[in-house]
Amino acid sequence: MSTKPFVVPRLSAMMFLEFFVWGAWYATGGLVLAKSGLSSIIGTVYSVGAIAAIIAPFFLGMVVDRFFASEKVLGLLHIVGGILLWLIPGQIKAGNGTALVWLVFTYMLTYMPTLALTNNVAFHNIPDSVKHFPVIRVFGTIGWIVAGLLIGQLGFSDHPTIFQIAAGAAILLGLFSFTLPHTPAPAKGKPLSVRDLLCLDALQMLKDKNYLVFIVCSLLICVPLAVYYSFTSPFLGAVGFQNVGSVMTIGQMSEIFFMLLIPFFFRHLGVKYMLLVGMIAWTARYLLFGFGAPAEATWFMYLGIALHGICYDFFFVTGFIYAEQKAGEKIKGQAQSLLVLFTQGIGMYFGNMIAGQLFNSIVTAQGKDALVQWQTFWFYPAIAAAVIAVVFFVLFREKGLSAESTKTYDNAKA
Repeated sequence: MSTKPFVVPRLSAMMFLEFFVWGAWYATGGLVLAKSGLSSIIGTVYSVGAIAAIIAPFFLGMVVDRFFASEKVLGLLHIVGGILLWLIPGQIKAGNGTALVWLVFTYMLTYMPTLALTNNVAFHNIPDSVKHFPVIRVFGTIGWIVAGLLIGQLGFSDHPTIFQIAAGAAILLGLFSFTLPHTPAPAKGKPLSVRDLLCLDALQMLKDKNYLVFIVCSLLICVPLAVYYSFTSPFLGAVGFQNVGSVMTIGQMSEIFFMLLIPFFFRHLGVKYMLLVGMIAWTARYLLFGFGAPAEATWFMYLGIALHGICYDFFFVTGFIYAEQKAGEKIKGQAQSLLVLFTQGIGMYFGNMIAGQLFNSIVTAQGKDALVQWQTFWFYPAIAAAVIAVVFFVLFREKGLSAESTKTYDNAKA
């Protein structure tokens, strides 16, 4: 355990920069591609991040967790990632779609492992995870918000410069990482277990019918979910929003608010209805986008974005808690890795690919003429999310979570 001074502020700065880097380009990257004549590859560009999310846990399990200090790997990955981000605008301006996809994919291979590495560094160097980690982690959300506000106010929401801003922050974080408290390889000296690596014990949990329904519906719901992340910014640009990056931070602001309300809703709704409300919120969001598009009803868009707190917290955070309780101490790490694999990996990959195909086949017009087509586009994920919610409601029969669930939440939220 580190005894160095100012540990919590330093780790908070680490989290701030970690999510500033991601938020600087991810929220409006689709708009940049659309404005640069590369609309046809938006789905593909966003899907490669999901592939990286699938690969990252294996990379961490096999190499990083056993041989290298976390803060040094974190620093190296961000410096390399910053260089790759700096090269992306050149490919966009050249209209080189193939090179761009490979460059983004290579970059995401460097970024995705850092999400776990920052957690490793934080947990290892704080004396009380319950007291300190929520404070540290919330600075990540603040970093995403600040990035969006900065991009929007500078007028760069639709400009390739966002990647260079992210690059500068990444290199800064890379250098800063080498000053962080020493965090030895968390699994140093432990034998490499193929069983652990492939999450075979966690797969046994699928014999439980309710958990199987949860996993399958979680995977399926991520298909319509992916549409929001890759195509909201081009949509807002088509409607006429100027500071798209700033507008989209409303979602992260609501995320912080609803995060604080999760213990209350757990006590009154339970896991089934928490997850169900999250799924329904995604349907409502897409309907708001769809009905608001032709009329250019901007308040529909603001409300749809503000639903992000319910969409994200009620579904993803609740899912984390449910998997944590079902797994128990011995395989909870496997259970979380498996859940990320199915949702952020497989679900998001297919979601982004399908979203790209839908967009390319439906939104073919330009200017005001495209708004009616955007309405049709948003109805597809709305219907998909609604159908999955109905299936989940009918098939999932888990009893309410025990009182231990709120303790689990308090240990792992934010």
